[in-house]
Amino acid sequence: MNPGHNRPAAYDPLPTLLDSPDSYPQKLDLARSCILQIELDEPAYQAASFLDDRILGPGTRGTWLPIARVAAAAKLGHETRPLHFILHTGHVGSTLLSRLLDTTGSVLSLREPLPLRTLAEASDVLGQPESLLSEPQFELVLDTFVHLWSRGYATTRCVVLKATSAAARVAPWLLRRSAASRAVYLNLQAEPYLATLLAGANSPVDLRGHGAERMRRLRTRVATPFEPLHALTPGELTAMSWLAESLTRRAILDQWPDRVLAVDFDVLLGDLPRVMQQIVDHLQLPAEPGWLAQLGSSPALARYSKSPDHEYSPALRALVLDQARRDHRDEIRRGLAWLESLARTESAVARVLQTDPA
Repeated sequence: MNPGHNRPAAYDPLPTLLDSPDSYPQKLDLARSCILQIELDEPAYQAASFLDDRILGPGTRGTWLPIARVAAAAKLGHETRPLHFILHTGHVGSTLLSRLLDTTGSVLSLREPLPLRTLAEASDVLGQPESLLSEPQFELVLDTFVHLWSRGYATTRCVVLKATSAAARVAPWLLRRSAASRAVYLNLQAEPYLATLLAGANSPVDLRGHGAERMRRLRTRVATPFEPLHALTPGELTAMSWLAESLTRRAILDQWPDRVLAVDFDVLLGDLPRVMQQIVDHLQLPAEPGWLAQLGSSPALARYSKSPDHEYSPALRALVLDQARRDHRDEIRRGLAWLESLARTESAVARVLQTDPA
């Protein structure tokens, strides 16, 4: 990446960062109190499955800016769009939903911006001795990013930010920023979630990588002692992940029942026109004439949303899940038994199992 080389000496990226999505705040470094601003155009946003370091390349041009300077300028006010969110429990169709919303012609999609993960981690330690930010400082940084995420192009009527699954825990902070912001919260029932995760070649790394944070979050909601992560079987680890994210989801749905729409991914795939109409109505999105009628033939439904070079479809997904149920039958049973055992003594667990049954 070229961090600002070959620039005129008088070049100042700040005005562009405040006014145009062509200047994107790609990274937040709390240790250095800096934001990395890079150049990113509209086709690059549409192509990106993840706005993390995978969008950086040798030709990327960018500049580090002090957080304080960006925050002070953002306070002056610049044109923004409504900002909505896709929240999810992981591997439940959030990228597909984001790409389907792209086809409305009115949305700028931000898929998993890296600074949101940094802010979620920072929120975990607020008030603790190890926190780099006070709560007012955290609020200021979050306000600054909400402003930057709310910029749009001429055709943009709203911005829809898709969070990383574990970053959904910062949703209460986000939803308090603006009463106009709304969210869709995707999940699967426990059994198809277990089958989905156990079928994935990279899932063990994902589950173990998020495991410690999810276990810490789960222990704040469930009193029953848990086996340590290293003692859980793959099915139990997957069930723990589902439970941690499902309890977080339940708490957010309870707090904002009118502003957060619960969507089951299997229901979405089974009745795409009805559920997508429900979603665009909830997010108050304008759509191009005939959009809904053409949705079933969208290329997004024939490609793997996270890697569009690969073919994928609801029919292929069903075959993959059927195979996973055969290959991982014992681990799926262990995971469901782990959940059912907890539900016998924990009313919160019983509730999510009844709402999103195993």
